[in-house]
Amino acid sequence: MSKPLADRLRPEKIEDMVGQRHLLGEGMPLRNIIESGTLPNLIFYGPSGTGKTTLARIIANTTNRKLHKLNGTSASISDIKNIVAELDTLAAPNGILLYLDEIQYFNKKQQQSLLEYIENGAITLIASTTENPYFYVYSAVLSRSTVFEFKSVSEEDIVPAVKRSFEFLANENSEKTDIEEDVYLHIARACGGDVRKALNFAELAYLSANVQKKTRKITLENVEILTQKNSFRYDKSGDEHYDVISAYQKSMRGSDADAALHYLARLLEAGDLPSAVRRLMVCACEDVGLAYPQIIPIVKSACDIALAVGIPEARIPLADAVILVCNSPKSNSGSMAIDAALEDVRNGHYGRIPRQLQNKHFDGEDNQNKGQFYLYPHSFPNHYVVQQYLPDEIKDARYYVPGNNKNEQAAKEYWDKIKDKKE
Repeated sequence: MSKPLADRLRPEKIEDMVGQRHLLGEGMPLRNIIESGTLPNLIFYGPSGTGKTTLARIIANTTNRKLHKLNGTSASISDIKNIVAELDTLAAPNGILLYLDEIQYFNKKQQQSLLEYIENGAITLIASTTENPYFYVYSAVLSRSTVFEFKSVSEEDIVPAVKRSFEFLANENSEKTDIEEDVYLHIARACGGDVRKALNFAELAYLSANVQKKTRKITLENVEILTQKNSFRYDKSGDEHYDVISAYQKSMRGSDADAALHYLARLLEAGDLPSAVRRLMVCACEDVGLAYPQIIPIVKSACDIALAVGIPEARIPLADAVILVCNSPKSNSGSMAIDAALEDVRNGHYGRIPRQLQNKHFDGEDNQNKGQFYLYPHSFPNHYVVQQYLPDEIKDARYYVPGNNKNEQAAKEYWDKIKDKKE
């Protein structure tokens, strides 16, 4: 069985790599480090198919070190010990470069086993991860390493790689190709910034094309069929998940309906209906809130409908609700108020509940001042009466500040009139 096209076409020089110009362009930090000949421990952080493994191989060749590759999903401490056994032998005269892929799957003990060797320089570590290393990499390993973030590769950079892949396949099979021009750009867009995926699409398109007189006809129609439902990058437990739902809520908060619908579409395309519903309800309460409180039951109803009908029909009530949230006036006064109250409670700023609010009506025979003394507001004009509700220690605390919107200002004006007459 032949190796995947991505392996057969893997670049051998930095100049041949696709993307990552912010790291590998002339004069850029990572390129300067590699060319200096002195290699620190490195952590490559970024999406799949952006060149992390390829660069590790190039670094090993450039620095003339033996490369060992382990994967965090399957490697063990014994694998590390076997690598260490090669130190100071003819097998690794210039030291060992250990490429640890998916380091986030190594537990703390496994990561600790590397410390002694990366500290004394016996092993130079290049670790890669698709997750945020500041959350998933043991702090002692992180402090001894330099983190570089790899980014999704642009369509502009992927198009030449796709063209090279078709040329390589044609030469490999001694065939000619007839490729519709739009094929290159479509594959570059469909791969979601993942070069490996783009090459896989290209190989699939080549293998599935009709052959006539040793010429493969590769059409846009055929490529569109191959790339359906394959292009979207999303991991419900990874950074991409949290980035999408964060952008989704921030777009609603920012009143940008187009952006909010885009991120909703990502969530729905990934089948993540619960996240789409949950963040929408939170946003209605947190970001619209008291500026338009009627929105809360409206959004809740839309979310209930979405959950009842499921995908794909759920897109309709959710789109309606998202647009409504985006176009509504905004106020976070309720959220700010409860957060301020919670801060007081957590910091111990509270006291005994005033007697008139306590759940009792009898003080015992020894109390000379019997009675609860609670004033029932509905027994007074305008259903309001002055009395103390907060404990003595924080009786002057103010948590709620009305937002500058029509609804809250109208309520403020009403109560200012009522309370001014009474106080």
